[in-house]
Amino acid sequence: MHSIAWWPSVAVLLVASAIDLRSRRVPNWLSLPFLAAGLLMSAAAGGKGSILASLEGFAVALVLFGIPCLLGGMGMGDLKLAAGIGAWIGPSQLVLAFVMTGIVGFVLAIGYALWKGVLGQCLDRTGDLLAHFAKSPGKSHDEIRLGAKNAVSIPYVPAIAIGTLFSFFAQ
Repeated sequence: MHSIAWWPSVAVLLVASAIDLRSRRVPNWLSLPFLAAGLLMSAAAGGKGSILASLEGFAVALVLFGIPCLLGGMGMGDLKLAAGIGAWIGPSQLVLAFVMTGIVGFVLAIGYALWKGVLGQCLDRTGDLLAHFAKSPGKSHDEIRLGAKNAVSIPYVPAIAIGTLFSFFAQ
């Protein structure tokens, strides 16, 4: 199934990255058909075991990417795209993609903060956010969130794309 997933994933991730870099959005017209196609392809290609792996990948994506989304650290478009990736590649490869996405996202965020001259501010807010979550687990911060007026954030789809593509080579 993974070789079948390569080209659709590359195509969708390239388009999604370009759109996210330009508009900071991941459109439903891209992520939802990608998700549906992943589920349908796995059902057509491998029967019961393959569709189960696809559904498990979808569920793992909802958990791994859903938590940061619920806490306000990522958008719903990122979550829907990740769910589509999970449907195409299954749970074990998705976990690797998630780890690599986190590493790539960290590097991109540091580079972006340095480029914008806001690294100190970002590190201060990250410390504040971690302290808040330690005191109030599961509750989003009132001031430090993705939609805040003074938020410093990066388009995250390029990190998702690089992490996912890395997972193909590591399998």
